Parts: sequence; structure tokens; C-alpha cells
Amino acid sequence: MPNWTVIVEERELPARPLVLDAASVPPNDPTDSPQAIAILENLGFETRYAGKSANPHQDRRSVAPVGAPNKEGSILEIFSRIAGKVLEDAWKQLPAGLSKNVDHYIYGTERDDE
Repeated sequence: MPNWTVIVEERELPARPLVLDAASVPPNDPTDSPQAIAILENLGFETRYAGKSANPHQDRRSVAPVGAPNKEGSILEIFSRIAGKVLEDAWKQLPAGLSKNVDHYIYGTERDDE
């Protein structure tokens, strides 16, 4: 288990791979773990370093360890349920090139308009 993790629906998951996968970027992307943690914390997720809360002001919840049986389903099923709760109007407000230009929207880097 990596040092930096994030809590998603009571499951502890590796933080950096989750952010990279959500942004549809390759695993060799230069985003490092502290950047991934900052992104996740800004989105309201609880994060941990070496199993301890990375932010003492975050919620303390019971979390199943990685690899434990999960009645909630796979991470894809969990995210699908979460995405299903987002109103259609909210999806329409997202920029068309969000996944392609995620660094632009998060860090303000130059857009890739190709």
C-alpha cells in the first residue's frame, strides 16, 4: 500500500493512481502524490499518510483496509453510483475538453486545443 491514500465510500485506496486514472492520463504523468492529495482534499475527500489522517480537521470514519471484501462493489461501480447522483445540468456545465485539459483547469497551465 502506498503511503498516500484516500477514503472513498469507506474504502482506503491509493491516492495518486486514482487521480491519474480519473484524469485519463498515463501512469508516468508528472503529477506527484502531494499534488494528487491536494486535488482530492480540495474536492472534500479524506486523505491519509501512512494510515494516519493527513489533515487533522478531516472526518474520522471507520474504513476497511484495501483488499477487504466490499459489499459496495468495485471502484468503477462506486464511481458510477456517485456520477448517477449528479444532476444533468451540472454535467452540462463541465467543459468539453475537461479530461484532455485537466491540468489547465486544476493548475492553470496552457490549454491543449488540438
